[in-house]
Amino acid sequence: MKFFRKLFNLREKTIVERPVSFSEPAVAQKYQQDLQRASSHQQQQQTEVTDVTLDVAALFYSLLFAVTSKDTSGVANNLERRVIADVEQGLADPQKVAEDVLRLPGKVLELDRMLADPAVETPEVIATIQQDPVLCAEVLKLCNSPAFHRGEKHITSLQQAVVVLGRAQLRRFVSSVLLREMIEIKPIYFRRFGAEIWRHSMQVAFLASELANEDKDTAFLLGLLHDVGKIAIFQMLVAEFVKADPSEQPKSWLFRQIMTSKSLVLSALLVKCWQLPPPFSRVLAVLAQSDAVPESDVARAIWRANWLSECSMLWQAKRLSEPMLQQLLQRLEVDRASFDALHEKLLNFK
Repeated sequence: MKFFRKLFNLREKTIVERPVSFSEPAVAQKYQQDLQRASSHQQQQQTEVTDVTLDVAALFYSLLFAVTSKDTSGVANNLERRVIADVEQGLADPQKVAEDVLRLPGKVLELDRMLADPAVETPEVIATIQQDPVLCAEVLKLCNSPAFHRGEKHITSLQQAVVVLGRAQLRRFVSSVLLREMIEIKPIYFRRFGAEIWRHSMQVAFLASELANEDKDTAFLLGLLHDVGKIAIFQMLVAEFVKADPSEQPKSWLFRQIMTSKSLVLSALLVKCWQLPPPFSRVLAVLAQSDAVPESDVARAIWRANWLSECSMLWQAKRLSEPMLQQLLQRLEVDRASFDALHEKLLNFK
């Protein structure tokens, strides 16, 4: 993970050998006592980390939904109870969710396979993209966005995009535009969610592709897809909101927990139902099982990218305290100067 270590000034782990003098009885006893104290301290630190991560999850939820209430109760209102029931049904039958609630745009896999296959000539790929004028326009818009545009001249054609950016980058942009179709939010009350979750997904995709060493394209697409479970739950919420009392809003602590804990599980199940390559669902399943740092390269890249994006968005919205930010950066092994530089870069994603 050389890029990550270079970018964020990480230190290699240091192994300290046990001195020979530890074999003496008195020193050995003291050594055991020190180990017990260290273990107790480590458990305390782990509890503090868990509390911080839960707080950040709740804060990020409030950022997505613009929740002003500080309801921390475990009591769900009628709207939330219906959505929670829908989520449980969705987890039991994810195929129904994949078909009826959040359908993967058909062109995603078709164009992704074409762009990934070196046997398919570039003119053929471009001709296929140009059959959809909206897709073509949105891809060019992304090419010229502050987050990705590097030169002085604007990119005005797909042919130019291939020359300037390369086929691999064009592949990522096409996937980004097509997947955004799933997050189109019509009710004005919830439009903020669509904008914020898409910005977060793009940030995670960008960061993950930069941090991954082994398969940057998979990391990018997984970054876009890692929150599809949250989007599906949100679509269930929109459907139930029509039937709800106007005074009911998704604001309880219990519902926040459902959104954060169940959404990754649903993401993994949906990716499997969409028949994406098996590594996709495996990585998301690993991320859903535990908040510990994953071992595999791509999963670890997604995990770090997700936390860095959430920290950046919360810091921009002034919803993250300095002590909490410092604790999270310490866990991510990122120094403050590196985070500030990265934060400025992520502000370009809108």
